[in-house]
Amino acid sequence: MTYLRHAWTVAAWADELPAGGMLGRELLDEPIVLFRTPSGQAHALADRCPHRFAPLSMGKLVPDAIQCPYHGLQFSPAGACVFNPHGDGSLPKAAQVRSYPIVERYSALWIWTGDPSLADPALIPEFDFLVPEQWAVGTGHMLIEGNYELETDNIMDLSHIEFLHPLFASEAVRRGKVECDQQDDTVWSRRFIAGDDPPDFIRQAFRIAPGARVDRWLDVRWNAPALMALWTGGIESGKPREQGLEVPSAHFFTPQDRGRTHYFYAIAFPRALGPGADELARQNVAILRGPFEHEDKPIIEAVAARMGGADLLSLKPVLLAGDVAAMRARRILQRRIAEQPAASA
Repeated sequence: MTYLRHAWTVAAWADELPAGGMLGRELLDEPIVLFRTPSGQAHALADRCPHRFAPLSMGKLVPDAIQCPYHGLQFSPAGACVFNPHGDGSLPKAAQVRSYPIVERYSALWIWTGDPSLADPALIPEFDFLVPEQWAVGTGHMLIEGNYELETDNIMDLSHIEFLHPLFASEAVRRGKVECDQQDDTVWSRRFIAGDDPPDFIRQAFRIAPGARVDRWLDVRWNAPALMALWTGGIESGKPREQGLEVPSAHFFTPQDRGRTHYFYAIAFPRALGPGADELARQNVAILRGPFEHEDKPIIEAVAARMGGADLLSLKPVLLAGDVAAMRARRILQRRIAEQPAASA
């Protein structure tokens, strides 16, 4: 499968990798080992020793290099062999492991699998609500048995919540005003739902009195390859939107391979709420995992199984009004992949 490699993708949440820790993870068909030296710096190497191809993630840190579990060769964060316990100890010239650019930002570890000379951290899209100094961030991760572009479709068209998510559902969702906006290679999908009579969970989330009608909005921003921010807000009907409450969440999809996807999700609350903000974030991300795991995941996996590995557009799907933003995202992604150097495809 062809991937967009000249772009930053999420390899892990930062707290998945403690100081002195290692994490093996397959990303874009490549086995990669993430590790953090005792100083706290995160690194990424190809997860294969060049000697007998053992997974380096089965080894150990010693302390600023990875020691292969099979024959004890050690590799620096730059991927160079720095210790050979065999023979006269000379370092084989070919004993080199690929090193990947990695950046810690927005509570996540971002990896670049294309030409490392082009890995500019300024290309990471802005997710300021995931800065842990200003926001309490709750995070989660799951593996989806489906192609990552199906997940983009799912988040960009939230009309499905009426039918798939009883916790968030109401008939008013289908009547919402939907707008799609494109700014360069950024796509926005905005849904405004007026005069809603939502479930109690929604009223409680936005601190709206029982029985009152609710105006709410779902604003999604997409950046390639599959990085989405979602702002969910609500206010008592008729009041200015600026007076309402808004909760941001992040939805990052990184392909493991053609048929499996890492789903990194997060929800955030401002630290200005006080000492309970962290617990609020933990509670809410746990609540979100329920519908993600038991409602979104099964339907995406069922769709992927019915498609049998075929490309969506090759099956000539019927398109509805809510599909505009997702289709724009797909076209941008296809163009970006086609424009990148052939060696990185």
